[in-house]
Amino acid sequence: MAGHSKWANIQHRKGRQDAARSKLFSKLAKEITVAAKMGDPDPDKNPRLRLAVKEAKSSSVPKDVIDRAIKKAIGGDAENYEEIRYEGYGPNGVAVIVEAMTDNRNRTASTVRSTFSKNGGNLGETGSVGFMFERKGQVVYPAGAGDADDIMMAAIEAGAEDVESGEDGHVVWCADTDLNDVSSALEEQLGESETTKLVWRPTTTTELDLEGLQKLMKLVEALEDDDDVQNVTTNFEAADDVMDAYAAA
Repeated sequence: MAGHSKWANIQHRKGRQDAARSKLFSKLAKEITVAAKMGDPDPDKNPRLRLAVKEAKSSSVPKDVIDRAIKKAIGGDAENYEEIRYEGYGPNGVAVIVEAMTDNRNRTASTVRSTFSKNGGNLGETGSVGFMFERKGQVVYPAGAGDADDIMMAAIEAGAEDVESGEDGHVVWCADTDLNDVSSALEEQLGESETTKLVWRPTTTTELDLEGLQKLMKLVEALEDDDDVQNVTTNFEAADDVMDAYAAA
């Protein structure tokens, strides 16, 4: 993808985040509850929960919503969610990974398959596109956090693998197992990040023009509207002028 921060800004300008605010809060709260139920309810002792809480805070989820999500797990009345990953192809052969949490595997599989079909995609078998991605830790800082050299030095000292810097900000990459330690070390040097999370990073990409991007985004947005879907990742690449045209449409 041609610039994580740029794409995030485009999504924000198009109002997707505001329109889906309550849905986003619900999905983040679900991740917090599942993380707390699977491990220790104390974020300091549970890396997955710590990252879930951090991501929720970066998305402006109210503290009381976060606290309720953790208490729900402690109280033992939380639903039993199953984590499932779906893989397939979107329009123009773009690889798509869908991560879901569900209490009904059949319902979710049927909905995801139907969404792919209705939007020019094709749901594949597990592993059909996963080989085109790597599981990585991602920490994003705004441009004002420092210049590229400063961020690179801080990232190296923190144990990160790579940094992508541009006018919209800095994206720090690390091994998935190192995310908790790297993000904590970066916080000490740079302060709070914009986001800290585990992601699927494409190792190969598919270039899209404006028409292709518009078709792909119809699929992505339809998938994200499903309450069972937590994250949607693609391997599309688009030139800056194409993304700007999409944002202006």
